[in-house]
Amino acid sequence: MLKKLMITTAIGGLMIGSAFAAEDTKSPTATAPAPSSSMSTPATSATSAKFVSSQRQDQFLASKFKGTNVIGTDDKKIGDVSDILFDKDGKIEAYVVGVGGFLGIGSKDVALAPSAFQIVAGDKSKNESDKLRLSMTKDQLKEAANFEPYKEPRQTTGMGGATTRPLGSGAGSGPSAPPAAK
Repeated sequence: MLKKLMITTAIGGLMIGSAFAAEDTKSPTATAPAPSSSMSTPATSATSAKFVSSQRQDQFLASKFKGTNVIGTDDKKIGDVSDILFDKDGKIEAYVVGVGGFLGIGSKDVALAPSAFQIVAGDKSKNESDKLRLSMTKDQLKEAANFEPYKEPRQTTGMGGATTRPLGSGAGSGPSAPPAAK
């Protein structure tokens, strides 16, 4: 899901950049005309976007947490962050932690609010990455409710993808059966 959002955002950025580049080549000068009260600008929403040029010390990238080891109270690994759940406004709602299993097979996903985690700095002399600590055990996570991602409802109207017909609508046995010969 996060990968789709990042790809969509990147494509949108490329499209906006392409539009500005194409607009610059059409105008005789590279400078934008001065706005006047009689001129309407249809690209107002693009020019009102807020660009972020760098990351601050108190900000984190999603890539920092995805795949991060999650440790329990005894500092032993109990899982890792498999995904990040956020709302339509971009606020992070939960980290999805894969618990149990081996190499992702047989694991269970549990979602927890970011406030449940503490960031633990890895030992940089051993080239360790940062970890996330939970005040829970692996057994407690295994007993927690399984996280189920949203799945769009299926658009079928009958068994096996066949469409249903009203009673008495013909002698055919399927959606593509030819009309009965007379």
